[in-house]
Amino acid sequence: MTFRKLEAGDKAVYVALASAFYQSGAALHPVPMQNIENTFAELMKRDTYAECWLCEEAGEAVGFLLVAKTFSQESGGMVTWIEELFLKPEYRGGGRGTEMVHFIETHFPASRFRLEAEPDNDKAIRLYKRLGYTELPYVQYVKE
Repeated sequence: MTFRKLEAGDKAVYVALASAFYQSGAALHPVPMQNIENTFAELMKRDTYAECWLCEEAGEAVGFLLVAKTFSQESGGMVTWIEELFLKPEYRGGGRGTEMVHFIETHFPASRFRLEAEPDNDKAIRLYKRLGYTELPYVQYVKE
């Protein structure tokens, strides 16, 4: 698998993959298409806060990584949030998820890596635990 930073010409591929992610059960609920469009627009403006990488095999986009970057006093430095890690179902298994996480950990040096998983997403949780991730016992709140 190869990794390539998202480019302006990748919009249709990104929209299709992001839409599939939000319909996969890996997220609490689908998001409006406008959110995906807004994310793509932000990714094309700058990479200060977020970056997206396509995961390809034989020239075909088979998944993507969306990361957000922030600073945390609690962790003493930069934090890389693995916002979305998605592979098309037919490409899951065979170590690709591990390869994707290792790419992030190598490409985005940070004092902490954070991610979220749906409680029912057993495969993802097993992967993250196997790679050394531990549950962070915070209750998160949002206001929109």
